[in-house]
Amino acid sequence: MAYESARILSEHGPTEFERARRKAAARLGISDKRCWPDNGEINDALIEQQRLFAADERAADLTILRRHALQAMHEFSAFRPRLVGSAVRGTATREHGIELRLFADSPEEVLMALMDRRIPWQEREASQRYASGSVQTHPVFEFLAGDIPVHLQVLPRQALRQPPLDPVSERPERGIDATELRALLETEQTPETAMMGPSRST
Repeated sequence: MAYESARILSEHGPTEFERARRKAAARLGISDKRCWPDNGEINDALIEQQRLFAADERAADLTILRRHALQAMHEFSAFRPRLVGSAVRGTATREHGIELRLFADSPEEVLMALMDRRIPWQEREASQRYASGSVQTHPVFEFLAGDIPVHLQVLPRQALRQPPLDPVSERPERGIDATELRALLETEQTPETAMMGPSRST
């Protein structure tokens, strides 16, 4: 069931764990939730599938996504950006893009930054769970950087110290900052990314 969930997850985006799990249960006829895989097991199955199918292509795509993330982090450095989600876990796809978490006193600060850069965006809301047990809704601003979707989650500044929970590990998801991302990229140079030239520094 974990592998079927992972297959569905790869179709709908690497954050739709519950949706993938329920669809897999329906397809396989497994109604007992005690037998259902948790998010970590599904994520492990997804990583294994990606290693088995077009591993080199997926690795190159992941590096490209992370380089785009570094550029975006430079653009929004005033908001202490951190890369989170599937681009950190290693399961991101071009279709899903990158998730950056920005920290501001109000979402309007990020809106002004988008307008100053003349970046057209769409807005939605996303719910985040915290270690305290609370669930809070935060705005997400989305735009395309070339053909790469960028998702900007805007959280209050205090969330830097108490971030939301990672849906996979169920622990606070601190993500990685630009320095950590740059170090990660230095370990995964590929011929394709080398041709793209050096990333922009922050």
